[in-house]
Formats: sequence, structure tokens, C-alpha cells
Amino acid sequence: MLALPGSSIATCGAAFCAVNTNWDVQGVWVEPGARVDVRFEYIDQDQPRAGSKRVAVGQIPEHHDEVQTINRNWFASFDYVFNANWGVTVTLPVVDRSHDHIHNHRGTPIPESWNFTAIGDVRVLGRYQFTPATTGPADSPRVNVGGLQFGVKLPTGPFDETNAQGEPAERSLQPGTGTTDLLLGGYFRQSLPIRDFTWFAQVLADLPLNTRDEYKPGNQLAATLGLRYEAGPAVGLMLQLNALFKGRDSGAEAEPRNSGGQFYYLSPGLSYALTKDIQAYAFYQVPIYQYVNGVQLTANWSAVAGVTAKF
Repeated sequence: MLALPGSSIATCGAAFCAVNTNWDVQGVWVEPGARVDVRFEYIDQDQPRAGSKRVAVGQIPEHHDEVQTINRNWFASFDYVFNANWGVTVTLPVVDRSHDHIHNHRGTPIPESWNFTAIGDVRVLGRYQFTPATTGPADSPRVNVGGLQFGVKLPTGPFDETNAQGEPAERSLQPGTGTTDLLLGGYFRQSLPIRDFTWFAQVLADLPLNTRDEYKPGNQLAATLGLRYEAGPAVGLMLQLNALFKGRDSGAEAEPRNSGGQFYYLSPGLSYALTKDIQAYAFYQVPIYQYVNGVQLTANWSAVAGVTAKF
């Protein structure tokens, strides 16, 4: 199974989608062997928000009036299944991010911008999958599959990106956090008594273990509840409810007052089997409720598309 990318939603609007793109969510069997996944996501965060309310740029005075952050993130993942119980996934993100804000310097508004592309923080996520259980009548059995996830996020991404004037970007905007994080979670998937339907649930916690250069991101918990319908031999229709809870960042380089919150999304999607071993998928994500601490940039929608291949 693929790791659910961790979201880093902060005042400046740096973010990763909360959509779950695990192998079995897409209907891909998890027999022993290797798989490769390449995924792209687009998130345009141009809506300032205070609490749960939308506000205009500068409506609530801040040292920085955040205007817009556009995230174009790529993820390359390699997954290896050793046997029916054990597997591991390594995910490498590439962050392409542009950001604009207004620096209010002693009453003078100064526009500032950043635009950079860099490798982000690598994730290594192992899993133990319990032996699948089968229940129900012999002509229409229900398959139950569950497991545990555990791993680390490594500090491989830079956290010192600057703009053309040499000004460093805010730490929450950087491609990497500079911290090593513990990842813990679990998942469950079950076929329903309704023909061709399955449902799944997953939770994954991201717990930073240290402070790096006066910055420590807040703890995060991502949860997903999803439904999949096999609409045809090659087509799967999916619907997810995604939730993200993020604690406040801490440290002298953090903005604890303007970081953290809770976010809920609805994510319809589909998958298509191009061949027996190659599958494409896409999701469209819309927020149904967002609550932020202080003032933060949020997105009105986001999109994810990718291709999975097994060998």
C-alpha cells in the first residue's frame, strides 16, 4: 500500500493532498512483487481563511498578508510485497511551489514571491497485513483485509529555499521540514454484500520527533473512509471522505498562531486498467469543512492523477 502523503497546511499555504491512493483502494491485487506509482497533484491555495470563514487578503492585518500558493507536487513510489503479510513502500516527493504574499514593513506593503522546485522529505512505510478472512455464503464471499503501518519520514528536503532577493521562505512553505517523523497507522478493507462494492478505512499519524533550526511541525492525523464500485472489467468508481487534523507548529521559526486546524474533504475518483499490469487513476477533491487557527490560505479544490504499474 502507498503511504498517504502528509499534508503541511500552514499560513503560507504549503500543502499536499489528503486523497488516499493505496494499491488496494484502486482495486490492484497485493500479491508478492514490485510496483511503481507516479502521481501528480495540483493545489491552488488562493482563499485566505480565519477560523471557518473566508476573508479577503489583508482583511485581518498580519505581518504577512498571504495572497496565493500554487502547489504542483510529484510523487514517485516504489512498493515491494515480500509475502502475504509483509511489505514496504518508499515515496519520494518533488515539490514545485510558487508563493506570493505582502510583507507589511512599518506600514509599507512590499510584495514578495518565491518559486522553487526541490526534492521533499522521503517516506519509508512498512506494513504488516493480517491474513485475509472470508465470510458469507460460498457463492458470494466477503473478504476482510486489515493491517498495521509503521515507518519514518526522513529530513531529505531542503528547508532553506530563498527568492531572487535572497529572502528565505517561511519554514512551513519549505519543501522539507528538517525533522525526522514517526509514522503509525492502520487500515481495513472489506467487500460488501452488494455485488462489486468494497469499502475501506485508514488512519495514519505523523509525529515529528525533533526540532530542527528552531522549527518543529505540528503532529498530524489523516483519516479516510472510502467506497469503491467495480463499474466494469477495467473501470472502478471511487468516493472518499478525507479528514486531516494538524497541531500547531512550534519553535522560534514557526508561526504557532497561524498554523494547524482541521480539514474535511469529499474526493470522487475513478481508475482505469490500461493493461493487466498498468492502472491509471484520478481524483477531484473539494472541501466540505475547513477550520484554521489564525489566518491561513486554503484551496477551493484540488486534483490528483497517477499511474500504477506492477512487475
